[in-house]
Amino acid sequence: MTTPSLAADSTRRKHAAPEANRVLWVSCVAHALHDGYTDLIYVLLPVWQTEFGLGYGALAVLRAVYGGTMACLQLSAGRLSQRVGRRATLALGTLLAALGYAAAGMSGSLLGLCVALAVSGSGSSTQHPLASTAVSHAYGPRARGPLGIYNFAGDLGKAMLPAAMSLLVASMPWRHALWVMAAVGVLVAAGIALFLPSLPRAAPMAQRQAGGGPHASRSGFQLLLAIGVLDTAVRMGVLTFLPFLLQAKGISTPMLGTALAMVFIGGAAGKFVCGWLGERLGVTGTVLVTEGGTAACIVAVLLCPLGPALVLLPLLGLMLNGTSSVLYGTVPDMAPSDGTERAFAVFYTGTIASGALSPIVYGFLGDHVGIRAATVATALTALAIVPLALTLRPRLAPTQQRG
Repeated sequence: MTTPSLAADSTRRKHAAPEANRVLWVSCVAHALHDGYTDLIYVLLPVWQTEFGLGYGALAVLRAVYGGTMACLQLSAGRLSQRVGRRATLALGTLLAALGYAAAGMSGSLLGLCVALAVSGSGSSTQHPLASTAVSHAYGPRARGPLGIYNFAGDLGKAMLPAAMSLLVASMPWRHALWVMAAVGVLVAAGIALFLPSLPRAAPMAQRQAGGGPHASRSGFQLLLAIGVLDTAVRMGVLTFLPFLLQAKGISTPMLGTALAMVFIGGAAGKFVCGWLGERLGVTGTVLVTEGGTAACIVAVLLCPLGPALVLLPLLGLMLNGTSSVLYGTVPDMAPSDGTERAFAVFYTGTIASGALSPIVYGFLGDHVGIRAATVATALTALAIVPLALTLRPRLAPTQQRG
């Protein structure tokens, strides 16, 4: 016989499901837009070099201004959301990111571009901590799979927006193309304000219970952050060296672009697949598979002739990106029940900073020991994650410890 409390709980879940799905899809659109905005700069750098006569150092500054502003302000975005609300902060941040690109389209100097990109980067700092927290709170203990979809959407944005920008730049002045992209951002900001449900800031009770005690959450989160930083370092290091490794094997310039696309397609699939895989193998099992597979694929690509290496590239991309979805899905479990937004902000700050600094570290290593030895170092870094994952295992919920 069904008790009244169980029946009421079932009714609440049925009503909550459409709202949770709406949170997911609005967050996915926001993630796609902001990640696409981040990679638009790669399309524009050659245009700006020609337009303003900039050197490579100045171009690097432009990229660093956007990424650095986005990384440094994520904690502030979380604090702002506690005052004005998550939906308002995310919508205003998206609007600010769009207006920054609109201002870049009006700028006439390096200084103007830097200011505009700083404005856009500060707006984009709101997306990762707030949208991921919204998905986490909407789904509670079932958030791992939806967070995988959310992260997959970011990769779609990285592929679609720069491609669209390339087409626009080919058919109109770059300033007009930027204004088109800014208009898209304004529409997305309006959509967030209108359609993102207003969610409670506290985590659901089931999620609080899954997170463990305060001491376990703190130490577990530190281990999770360390794994995320090293995993990002491996990914960026491999992507830095891969074009040169393939060129040494004799790949043609047109084929090189196709080869890198194969890696990115595999990476997008990895974020989607491994988010769900984590629910079946557990966090530890999935991290062991992806990091061990990453190290094996790196060595295999390094040793194989060009043909077999190309066949391995989608699998390499899947392994490189697969871990991240599992890590993102575990952040709410490691965070204090009232600090999920701050935990996501700290986690994304660490991984974004790792993505900016690790290519420099591996690049200097490659200058000193050679590109092949430096590539082997990325594989060793992936293997170094294994003991950290095993150390994290006792701090996880029993259902997440498999592997």
